[in-house]
Amino acid sequence: MDKKNALRAGAVAAGTTLMMLLMSSPALALTRDDGDDPGSGLSVMDTIGLFVLAPLALFAIIAGLVMVLDKSRKPATKA
Repeated sequence: MDKKNALRAGAVAAGTTLMMLLMSSPALALTRDDGDDPGSGLSVMDTIGLFVLAPLALFAIIAGLVMVLDKSRKPATKA
């Protein structure tokens, strides 16, 4: 019975994926719309900085602030 459920789940997933691919319209990147004025492209370093380094820096800043401003420290115990 387990193989039957796996086969059914695979068929549903494949059917859903196929329908999504068929129903989605292609990205018409070669035809310009009225008023479309794309800017200049990003360099490799700009792309890495924007999509890799900036999120890592934000994560480090937020994590650092959480650790510094944490109020749930254990009180010092007397020995």
